[in-house]
Amino acid sequence: VVPQPDVRRISPNKAPEPPPIPPEEIISQFAKKEDEFARARASYTYRKTIRIVELGEDGKASGEYQIATEPTTGTDGKRYEKIIAQPNSTLKRMRLEPEDVDLFARIPPFPFTTENLPKYEITYAGKQPVDELNTYVFRVKPRQLERARAYFEGLVWVDDRDLAIVKSYGKWITETGSVTALPEVPFILFETYREFVDGKYWFPNYSRSDDALETKNGEVGIRLVIRWQEYKPEAPK
Repeated sequence: VVPQPDVRRISPNKAPEPPPIPPEEIISQFAKKEDEFARARASYTYRKTIRIVELGEDGKASGEYQIATEPTTGTDGKRYEKIIAQPNSTLKRMRLEPEDVDLFARIPPFPFTTENLPKYEITYAGKQPVDELNTYVFRVKPRQLERARAYFEGLVWVDDRDLAIVKSYGKWITETGSVTALPEVPFILFETYREFVDGKYWFPNYSRSDDALETKNGEVGIRLVIRWQEYKPEAPK
């Protein structure tokens, strides 16, 4: 079942009730979890599927591009993405090059590690349910922008039991403005959910971005969906 967007307006004028744990402690804890998850995920295999869809006037897919990859470790010890499936594209209005899709791999799965924490201003915004979870919500924005590096700006939802990030919604920005994933396709806002893996880790599971493509015949709705599935510990070599 595809999770549906559950982004609700959070009033900037009304101060939220403080959580039972100081916000600074929650932030410190979820950063430590990000460190832990990043280390653990490096030893997992999984199937990643990127799907880009053109939508017709009826809201249904009229063309799509899809590619599935899995991580593999090279002889140099580095992790690479190996293509395992790539059906022929049926997109009618978009032209995609391999390097365009590679840009999605540059979005870090765990942006708020202890090392990156000082680069962000993080503010407690209240509590909200996410599916069956109770979460603390934090606003995140970079303290300083750079031209060559993108930073996240938006909201993160933190599980009130594990004190780990389980969802995020926002955009990646640089000194020159919002980062578009592809030159001709302005995917900007990403909503990302995580799943609980092996009773220990919150790994990315689903990310979605909706936008529109300008054409000579008017706007065409477009959708990007990235899925990470079938997480398994990598077999020792």
